[in-house]
Formats: sequence, C-alpha cells, structure tokens
Amino acid sequence: MSSGQVNNIGIGVHPPRSACDDENCPFHGSLRVRGIILTGRVYKKLMKKAVVVERVTTQFVRKYKRYMRKRSRISAHLPPCIGVEVGDMVRIAETRPISKTISFVVIENLGRGGENV
Repeated sequence: MSSGQVNNIGIGVHPPRSACDDENCPFHGSLRVRGIILTGRVYKKLMKKAVVVERVTTQFVRKYKRYMRKRSRISAHLPPCIGVEVGDMVRIAETRPISKTISFVVIENLGRGGENV
C-alpha cells in the first residue's frame, strides 16, 4: 500500500495527517476494524507502538445506595501516524488479536480532556 493513500475504515473519524508504513495501521496498512468502539484516556505509553487506555465508569451499589467507581485498562496498538501523549483522550476500535494482550487499535486522538478525571 502506498504511504500517501489513506484507507476508509468505515467509521466517521478524522484520518491522520501524517503517513506511516505500519502494517497494523487501519489507515495505511491492512488491519481491519470491527466490533466495539470505546473512548478512554491514555494511562501509559511505555511500550513500543502500544498504549494502555483507562476507562472509568460508575456503578450503583443497591445495598449501600451509593455509587462505586470502576476502572478498566485496555492495551491498544498505537500506529506511528497518530500522535498521542499520556493524558490524551483517544478513541479505540476492536480488531483481530495483534498480540497476546492487544486486540484494540487507536483510531483517533480526541485531545486533552479534563485533568481531574
């Protein structure tokens, strides 16, 4: 695939402006996205071409009549053409398993959200 050509992934997201030659990039490679689309905050960026995305949700506990905060951390592949930093809000999409723990790929950087969340 030519590095200048951008694939249509079938989701209403803005494609990245820069190009890359990553085979596991949904925009410039041959990786297909399917299934669920989630939004979360980048928690860690220590792996090569991967990030950890944290999602915080609230759940009502009927016994105590209170809300409980829960979190889940998902490892996701980060194509080189999408620039993110720790603390950025990102949109991730499900894909085939890329490695033992990675079954999601970052498809859009939503920018910095609120700092207190």
